[in-house]
Amino acid sequence: MREIGSIKLLQIQRSSLKLGECLHTYYDPAPLLVVQCLLLSSGGVIGLTEDQQEIMDLHHSDHPLTHNNGKNGVSVGFTTHYQAMREQYGAHLSDGIAGENILVATERAFALADLGRQVVIENQQTSQRAYLSVVKAASPCVEFTHFAVNRGLSLSAAELKAALQFLDGGRRGFYMRAAERDVPVAIQVGDRVFIDDGE
Repeated sequence: MREIGSIKLLQIQRSSLKLGECLHTYYDPAPLLVVQCLLLSSGGVIGLTEDQQEIMDLHHSDHPLTHNNGKNGVSVGFTTHYQAMREQYGAHLSDGIAGENILVATERAFALADLGRQVVIENQQTSQRAYLSVVKAASPCVEFTHFAVNRGLSLSAAELKAALQFLDGGRRGFYMRAAERDVPVAIQVGDRVFIDDGE
């Protein structure tokens, strides 16, 4: 395994980030909640707040209004990807605003092929490890793309296509699936992150 960085931020999505109706939908990051700890299971993530309250992410398979499609239980992003997005579109794209559950502080960018067989997170206190199989890159939605470009709805079709392409390929994160375990694995800010190439 090779170490690639450490966890900078953990958060859950309490409700949909796409609001509005029909042709008038828009991206709103307000439902994102930064938490102290995440509990990872094959069903998804549960956030643990400072007062030890558990809040289930909208993409957890057990959430009553789940958005889980079998492939998006956990989402992971990288600080270098945010740096690239800010350079392209501006400072409003703060770390975590794209909605990933786990943000990894690292020194390089990652494409899907760079992530190996699985991503491994090691709890710095207990040495317990969480194993995340990499499922797919998280494609940007139109609503987040408009939010990122930050020009309202004034984008031409060509500009929108170019922005969607720029944000694709993992720039806005990756979907992963936690390994089946009897009990969830707890992770926290500062935990070390590795790539397991399966060698």
